[in-house]
Amino acid sequence: MAGRFLVSLWATVSVSISVSATPIVKRNPYTFVLNNPYGDAIFELGEVSYLANTKHPKAVLKATCEPSTSTAAIPVTVVKTNVSSITKATLESAIASYLDNDDVFSTDFLDGLYISSTVKASLDASAIEYLASYNTSMVFLAGVSGKGKFSTISIKASAELSAGPYLATVGSNSVSLASVYRLYEDTYRTFLFGAYDTNDGLDNHSPLGVFLPKSWHNMIPVPSRIYYWGDDRPLAGERVAIKDLYDVKGLQTSGGSQAWARITPIANGTAPSVQQILDLGGVVVGKQKLAQFASGANPWEWQDEHYPFNPRGDGWLTCSASSSGGGCSIAAYDWLDYAIGSDTGSSMRRPAAVSGTYGQRPSQGMISLERVLPLGGATDTAGVFSRDPYKWIKFAKAWYSASLHQNVSVTGLSPLVVPDTDAFPKTILYPIDYLPLNNSAAEPILQEFIGNLARIFNMTVKEFNFTATIQNFTDPVASNLTTLIAATTVINTWSAWDVIGRRLVSTWASLFEGRFPPIDPARRPGWRAFNESRTNLAAYVEAQAMKNVGVEWYEKELQYSTPESCSESVMLYDIGTGGLPSFREQGLNDSPDASYLAVLPKTAKITGANICPIFGCADFTIPIGQVPYFSNVTFHEEMVPVTINMVVKRGCDFVLYNMIEKLADEGVLKTVKTGRTAF
Repeated sequence: MAGRFLVSLWATVSVSISVSATPIVKRNPYTFVLNNPYGDAIFELGEVSYLANTKHPKAVLKATCEPSTSTAAIPVTVVKTNVSSITKATLESAIASYLDNDDVFSTDFLDGLYISSTVKASLDASAIEYLASYNTSMVFLAGVSGKGKFSTISIKASAELSAGPYLATVGSNSVSLASVYRLYEDTYRTFLFGAYDTNDGLDNHSPLGVFLPKSWHNMIPVPSRIYYWGDDRPLAGERVAIKDLYDVKGLQTSGGSQAWARITPIANGTAPSVQQILDLGGVVVGKQKLAQFASGANPWEWQDEHYPFNPRGDGWLTCSASSSGGGCSIAAYDWLDYAIGSDTGSSMRRPAAVSGTYGQRPSQGMISLERVLPLGGATDTAGVFSRDPYKWIKFAKAWYSASLHQNVSVTGLSPLVVPDTDAFPKTILYPIDYLPLNNSAAEPILQEFIGNLARIFNMTVKEFNFTATIQNFTDPVASNLTTLIAATTVINTWSAWDVIGRRLVSTWASLFEGRFPPIDPARRPGWRAFNESRTNLAAYVEAQAMKNVGVEWYEKELQYSTPESCSESVMLYDIGTGGLPSFREQGLNDSPDASYLAVLPKTAKITGANICPIFGCADFTIPIGQVPYFSNVTFHEEMVPVTINMVVKRGCDFVLYNMIEKLADEGVLKTVKTGRTAF
């Protein structure tokens, strides 16, 4: 099947009108490209590629079709109205709103028109002239009458069908309407593969492993936003990418490892955290790259996958580690609304910092991680990247439902209570062992932010030394940062080995004559020499109890609740590079004007990123500005994002969101752009 299929049938009765003065709008012809392995069609309209879910169409309708009507596929636009006389203005208004508010629809879908009305209706002469101007070849009428120089098909019984673009296939007594997805190129290589709802009634998703010769990149399918107009769910039609640790029914979960993908089956269920997004109306568009098994691997240590690209600055900046695909995709693509990642040691917060986007490590236990590959069972958290503070807050408040909080047996901590109030902090904690920012040009941006924070919320700034404060307390566990970081290491090491490492190593050996699996160097040495006599379930339980001692101390002595404040203080620090560029190419980071990630401050015992994994607190990365740097890649001045991290006591996430919303209302925080610059 190739080329555009024309319908030869003309209406037997036509309305006598003059259309000679009406210019014909040129449309791009329908061109079939191929059927994917799941039986769905890839097609083109001009230079734009689409997927149509033809195997499981959105609707199959009984219709009165003339014997000579072609069975060819035809791009169709569905318009719904409630007026009795459908005029040019009616159609023009609908089409204009589609063009203004959707990136999937184009006038190329006006080869056919499906029009329905809630009342008995007819097309008037001006509407027929309008369709003639688009050379519309076929009109499907559901409760509407009208004749023109187009084939007319009467729909006998219309189904509940959303407005928007479709691909129609006409049979002898039926019309099949398939949802369409625009295929965007993943030019920054942030995805493993695209995905779409199979619409098979079994809640499956299908991968889109399609390679189009004109592009070297994955194609990511996004549905028309028009389909979700009128859907009042909080995330209706929002496009969401998923880190490939999370199960989505019908898709492979690889953990960033081809070896793991080879020995594990396609997911037969969806992680509750992802199902929550689907139930809220969100649309999964693909699985994203990650550092293998959520490790902290540097860009130059990636082997199984090609490391994603950061659109900021010179295009050669790091995307950080584990949730790198998510952070950089949100900075790159206007067509993507959110990306789901995870944070164990820093894997949401650092990618957000280097991409200049909003991202968070929520309070420990905020959402179920069932059917998610673990790094640390009692340290893993789930987060979301966004460009817009308001959308970020809306998503998070809908997603982090109390019904999905983790059981205390998983966290090892007290039950989580998350008030949604304006019980804002009274104190800004400024830790002098982590601040000021490394780049002196970035510090004024931070100081302006702190000034606005203090002014808007009537807060007091308190400088203190975090490391000394912890170590000066007398509790032998809570004051020993070395002991606490060792406990989190045990939690992380055992969880990943128990669920992934042991199975991968033993299965691979049995399949390949005792060989060790091909995995990235971040995991290879530890799993090659793993010692279960030293790191085991008993050690894990002991480490979990030790972590709880630290959390309880922290919430009593450092960040605590008062009758006026959920968290009496908000602590600021920088998880990024303090306004210095950090690169995907190792040698570029050796310049004095650049920085590696995860550099331990000289006066600190642990990195700032380790604070909340140890103490269970909520830690949000917030973009606040950008500064210039001279690039040794483009040899041109570029801009690098400046971010700050805001930390509150465990359970005070929604209060911090309310605080951030007020900062956005005041113009202190803004929506960031995609591309080279965040602002």
